[in-house]
Amino acid sequence: MKITVKSSIRQHAPVIHGGKFPLKNRDQDIIDFSSNITPLGIPRSAKLIIKKNLDKVQFYPDPNSETVISSLEKYAHLSKSNIIVGNGAIEILYNFCFAFLSKSTKVLIHVPTFQEYETAVKLSNSKISYFKSLNLSTDIDPFISKIPKNGCIFLCNPNNPTGELLSKKELLSIIIAAKKLETIVFIDECFIELVPKSNESVMSYVKKYDNLFILRSLTKSFGLPGLRIGYACGSQQIIQILQKIKIPWSVNSLAQDAANAVIKNLKHLKKSNIIIKKELKYLENNISNLDGFQCMPSSTNFILIKTKHDSTKLQTKLLKYNILIRDCKNFRGLDNSYIRIAVKSHKDNIKLVRALEKIK
Repeated sequence: MKITVKSSIRQHAPVIHGGKFPLKNRDQDIIDFSSNITPLGIPRSAKLIIKKNLDKVQFYPDPNSETVISSLEKYAHLSKSNIIVGNGAIEILYNFCFAFLSKSTKVLIHVPTFQEYETAVKLSNSKISYFKSLNLSTDIDPFISKIPKNGCIFLCNPNNPTGELLSKKELLSIIIAAKKLETIVFIDECFIELVPKSNESVMSYVKKYDNLFILRSLTKSFGLPGLRIGYACGSQQIIQILQKIKIPWSVNSLAQDAANAVIKNLKHLKKSNIIIKKELKYLENNISNLDGFQCMPSSTNFILIKTKHDSTKLQTKLLKYNILIRDCKNFRGLDNSYIRIAVKSHKDNIKLVRALEKIK
């Protein structure tokens, strides 16, 4: 039997991410610097609610995550009609591309950045243009000049893997220019809550600009990667369409309960950012002093490092010390001279620095 497959699916190549799962020895006591999760991990409030509600898994979850949306309405200061919840931010990204992109859509992606934008866009057969810059803040005007008409832009702020943070003013210039061209601006703010120094979120501008769509995750900020829950904010028109095509019951009941608990736990975010601010400085100072390592300026809980060592070989060497880093050679715009590390506890960060000191 000959099975017919769409060309976009036949050519599809899944992205390789960080995390311990691909490792053969993942059951060992590995310190995972490859995943950019809050150094505080999962809040106690989330653990308690999960234990309390374990019996709820025998029932179907709320298909629309109504209680979570109600919590987010207060948290984001937006109407319920501007919010959608998904099985991690990644589900919303793929649904967005499925709903709004086609062969005729021109897409602009700043690189290097989170690779799933490109992968999801390619499944829609859209035409992609790449704008390469390790410092987009200095290249705003050239970037704006590349904005397509009736298309879509993908930006990550702060950007993964560079850690660069664009200001509200810079983002607004992009949003306004795109609005004139009737182009959607997709901004990934999954790390915005883990920026200690300033709040450059453009979430509040969703009310004013109907071409603005913002993606958020509870994974990074509240340490819930295994539960898979994220959300997005956009115009009522965009959200209605995404609600239409959403897979039924995609968000499980325990994830919904945990989300409700952590959204109200702002102390966890404050504590996380105190640690990030202190440990980011520690890592940047100590690693940049090592021969062959240069830390790129970062505003958030991870650092992109340029190194004279081969990134894959370096990752293998560090595993001997039970330390896992992110090999960045598969990011478009980077090569095997870049690695990325997450900011973790001071104890773990000391172990990383000492391990890097032994690398020859």
